[in-house]
Amino acid sequence: MRHLPTRTSLRRVAGALTAGLLCTAGLAAPAVAAPPAAAPTAPALDDGLALTPPMGFNNWNSTHCRADFDESMVKAIADIFVTKGLKAAGYQYVNLDDCWALPSRDADGRLVPDPARFPNGIRAVADYVHDRGLKLGIYTSAGSKTCNSAGFPGALGHEYSDARQFADWGVDYLKYDNCNNQGVDAKARYTTMRDALKATGRPIVYSICEWGENKPWEWAADVGHLWRTTGDISDSWGSMLSLLKQNLPLAAHAGPGHWNDPDMLEVGNGGMTDTEYRSHFSLWSVMAAPLLIGTDLRKASDATYDILGNREVIAVDQDPLGRQGTVVSSEGGRWVVAKEMADGSRAVALFNESGRARRIATTAGAVGLPAARAYTQRDLWQHRSSNTAGTVSATVPAHGTVLVRVAADRAWAKYPPAVELGLDADPLVEAGTPATLTSTLTDLGRTPAERVRVRLTGPEGWTVKAASPTTAASLPTGRSLRTRWSLTAPPGTPTGSYDLTLAASHRSPAGVRVDSVLPLTANVVLSPPPGTSGFGDLPWLSATNGWGPVERDTSNGEQAAGDGRPLTLGGVVYAEGLGVHAESTVEFYTGAACETVTADVGVDDEKGAAGSVAFEVWADDTKATATGVLTGAMPAQPVTADVTGARVVRLVVTDGGDGIDSDHADWANARLSC
Repeated sequence: MRHLPTRTSLRRVAGALTAGLLCTAGLAAPAVAAPPAAAPTAPALDDGLALTPPMGFNNWNSTHCRADFDESMVKAIADIFVTKGLKAAGYQYVNLDDCWALPSRDADGRLVPDPARFPNGIRAVADYVHDRGLKLGIYTSAGSKTCNSAGFPGALGHEYSDARQFADWGVDYLKYDNCNNQGVDAKARYTTMRDALKATGRPIVYSICEWGENKPWEWAADVGHLWRTTGDISDSWGSMLSLLKQNLPLAAHAGPGHWNDPDMLEVGNGGMTDTEYRSHFSLWSVMAAPLLIGTDLRKASDATYDILGNREVIAVDQDPLGRQGTVVSSEGGRWVVAKEMADGSRAVALFNESGRARRIATTAGAVGLPAARAYTQRDLWQHRSSNTAGTVSATVPAHGTVLVRVAADRAWAKYPPAVELGLDADPLVEAGTPATLTSTLTDLGRTPAERVRVRLTGPEGWTVKAASPTTAASLPTGRSLRTRWSLTAPPGTPTGSYDLTLAASHRSPAGVRVDSVLPLTANVVLSPPPGTSGFGDLPWLSATNGWGPVERDTSNGEQAAGDGRPLTLGGVVYAEGLGVHAESTVEFYTGAACETVTADVGVDDEKGAAGSVAFEVWADDTKATATGVLTGAMPAQPVTADVTGARVVRLVVTDGGDGIDSDHADWANARLSC
């Protein structure tokens, strides 16, 4: 289902309203069609399909129902799969989403491809895709109509005839949505289509897209090959993060032929940075999620192809053991997720949820590896191997992910020692005033790091001076080179983010040189004024949101800046505050000069009783207060947090654990006392 711009959870409304209209008219909702008498009941799925998570393309995230979704696009994507090496990397399916059909069936009740989009029909497109060694997917809904507002025909009551059409066209994959379902039991609707597909005799991968509302992971292993565990993804950090958190706890339900699906990839669509897209791709892979490209590959950048085509990361997703990664730790947004691999190694994602570079660490034992003198560690984005004495750690950039594969390998000694670069504090700089930072280079390996050098560089015009040694002849296991730096932004430098680079080199005992680079961000900041200030009047260090931008003094409108309404909680209108949409984090520099945060918080009245969120205030890395889950049916709740001594205050809104539909959250009358 598509999450349309108004974001009022239309997928649920569509089913409920249609059922209500039928009841009002005195009509019964259509029953799920019974199978023909000759059709046997389908057994549990042991058909050999989707033994690894499906990989391919779906047009929806980049085109929706636009006119450029047509036969020529589909053919072009198939050609690109071949010419750009995506087919060779494992991508197979070229999938059509909603809007491929006419709004009405023909006189015989058959689906009719839109002749403007597909003048030669679906069979011709399938033949073209098959001729390139690829497979074709198609979309419909387990309801009377699909999810698009135009109301294309759904398959409810037509399961067997529609499945037969799909098979006759050469379809290899069916995405089966959940709109306009007339209130018919989900398991019954999806099981009927399973039986219908089985009756065709054609192997068709079956994707259950009911948004996780009926917990399909508990009943669908013998119904479909994959099932959505979440609502729809959007091309934003907050959306990706929310879906990640919903899917991670379900690892026990995934395996060969039955996968948890947190929705399609947004990599390359422009709403996130390349760092965030690498995290998206890494985390979907460590979760053994389907990898369905959602960007228009005809327009994709080289960086997008580099992410989507990373075969070492893809190998994590496609590992034949079929384990979904599990959470080892997640304290303070420092996530460690580990996935057992068929060869006994572990894929380990060190994921930094926060807006600042953070050190994230674990051990080989903690991720399930046996005790050993040393281990081989392969960085799957840097494409290089090293040895480690057992510590797996890195300073991870904001919103970044370091993905490594660690093994108890007897050949560890042939690789250079792993080293870790980091800073002891966030680079927060007041213009014209020197800031003191300390960099650390630590040998994590079993062998010494030799001829070690470090260098810190900043923007043109900034002054960067080392105040202690930048070299070391040798660092044994666990030892560090610590270097103090003085960093000064020129007077008058505007507030904002600026790039820093911490670079290092070292040599292995065999003389092999290894270069390391840690990209960092320095923020030029201003201390808040003394007294009490509204957060809507203060500059923020960073802001992320589930839909649309964070708004000052209005609610969140989900699209362009300034499209919100007056902040309203429990019928009370507030002139000041912040309007956000879960998942959301807004960070402010407080310079250790402030004491108290106050606000009235809740789900904005514009969402009625819908929405469920939780509010948190963080003082540096300490949670100062939290509300628990609040819904749109609850009144505003006052919050007060002691932030004394904090350099940075974070206002965080999480999704309440049920996805981000209708999660318009207000920090009404939010104030900071300094």
